[in-house]
This record gives sequence, structure tokens and C-alpha cells, in this order.
Amino acid sequence: MSEHEVSAMEYNSSRELLVIPEFGRNVQKMIKFAMTIEDNQYRQKFIEKIINLMIQMHPQNRNVEDYREKLWKYVFLISDFKINVTPPGGAIPTPEDLTKKPDKINYPEIEAAFRHYGHNVQKLVKKAISMEPGPKRQGFVAVIASYMKLAYKTWNKEYYVSDDIIKTDLETLSKGLLSLDEHISIDQLGDSGSSHSNNNNNNNRRRSHSGSNNNNRRSSGGRDRDRDRDGYSGGNKSRSGGGGGRNGGGGNFRRKK
Repeated sequence: MSEHEVSAMEYNSSRELLVIPEFGRNVQKMIKFAMTIEDNQYRQKFIEKIINLMIQMHPQNRNVEDYREKLWKYVFLISDFKINVTPPGGAIPTPEDLTKKPDKINYPEIEAAFRHYGHNVQKLVKKAISMEPGPKRQGFVAVIASYMKLAYKTWNKEYYVSDDIIKTDLETLSKGLLSLDEHISIDQLGDSGSSHSNNNNNNNRRRSHSGSNNNNRRSSGGRDRDRDRDGYSGGNKSRSGGGGGRNGGGGNFRRKK
């Protein structure tokens, strides 16, 4: 190898650093070349072709939301925000976008007491308090109590959950404005709807079963009548055939002398 060939070799240590390594050096070179194009329309189309090439390099991200917009930001980042092109949305990225921080999200203000029931239960309790007294409100309170017991069992599987605990916690959450009768079982409140639907399903099964039995009886009765009718006519034919046989036998019989 001559000295000229050795001097013409390019090592990675002497090359420009890759801004986005996942797209390789050739994409970076094409973007750098696009910066030298003077025609604005040709430069715009050239960058759009590079964007399509970048999508083909990673087809698994084709359906990712805002992936094309992300690639346009990569183009501006590789060009050090000096390339004169317009993204599809019209918003041109700036160097300040790299240091831009998202808005701070405050923690939700949740009451510390009875956190094992969840914040939604406390919202339901407030909703029930705002309702007018009556059967509708009492039914809504029963639903809340049933869900409270379900949530309590979820986080306390090793311990027995009694109805008294749920009723006491319900009164505490509502500050004494909501309550259930002492003799009401919360488990029965949750099973009443399912038992009613099960009874309806059982009744429907009985009706369909009885209807099918009646249809079977009608069809079997008709088959029996047809069988009797065929047997009667067949018996006549057999009897007449038997007589013919006897007559034929008598005609062929000869008495010996």
C-alpha cells in the first residue's frame, strides 16, 4: 500500500461525531449536503426524501405517533438548526427546544384517611351526600358500601372484612350523613342483582325446555300414529299374502293314489 493510499484513508477518530448514531453517517452526510443546496424547493424535496429514507431504515416505528415530526427535529438537530426547510406543521425547531422542560404536574390532593378505598370512593360519597334523601340515594349508598368492601378485600386478603367495619368507615367518610341499616348484609346487596338475573335465566331455560318437550311429544305422537297406520295396512297385506300362499300350496298339492 502506497503512502498516498494510506493518507487517503479516513478513520473514525478523525471523522465528525455522529449526532444521531441510529441513522448512521451517510444520513448525516446527506443532510450536510442539503445545507449547500441553493434552490429552496429542491432543498425541501431533498430533505423530504431523506425523511422517507429514515423511515425505511426503521420500519417498526412507522406507526408510532408523531414519528415523522420527530424525524424532522432530528434533521434540524443534525444541521445544528441552520438548514432552511419547513416541516409539515410549519413550526421550525429551535435550540431552545433542547433545554425546554415540560410543565410541572402537581400531585393530586387526596385525603390521607382511608386511602385503601381510593379517591373515587370519596367522590362517590360526596355525590351521594349532594343527592336528595330517598330510595335512589339509599340504593346509591348501598352500591358504595358494596364497592368499599370489595376494595377492602383487595388490599386485605389475609383478614376477614366484616360489614360493621365498612358501615363505620362509610359514616366516617360522610361525617355521619350516610349510613346503612345494621341488619343489612352488604354481600347480599352485591348478590341481589346477580341472583335476579340468574332467576330470569333459569325461568327462560325452563320455558325453552318445556317447549322443546311439548314439541317432542307432538312429533313422537305423530310418528306413533303413522307407525300404527302403516302396521295395520301391512298386517292386512301379510294376511292376504298368507292366504295366497296357502291357496297356492293347495293348488300344487297332489293326493297320491
